[in-house]
Amino acid sequence: MRARHALVVGLIAGLWMMPEPATACAVCFGGADSALTQGMNNGILVLLGVVGVVQVGLVAMFYSFWRRARDLRARRDSFQVLDGGVNR
Repeated sequence: MRARHALVVGLIAGLWMMPEPATACAVCFGGADSALTQGMNNGILVLLGVVGVVQVGLVAMFYSFWRRARDLRARRDSFQVLDGGVNR
């Protein structure tokens, strides 16, 4: 029983690892003007655009933080502490 089980598992593993014919895309075959290649290039550009927008947003956020901190340092002396608060 154990030998039969090992044989079946070995047969399945061997069939699973058998090489199949490679199906390459149009880029690998050299079809630079195919729709698949153009779609892939457009996808790459869209993803680069998303990364660029996120980076510009991060730079704008840190610039805004820097500008607010600079303005706060410039006006720090004009702030006054108010006496009062909640009456107990």
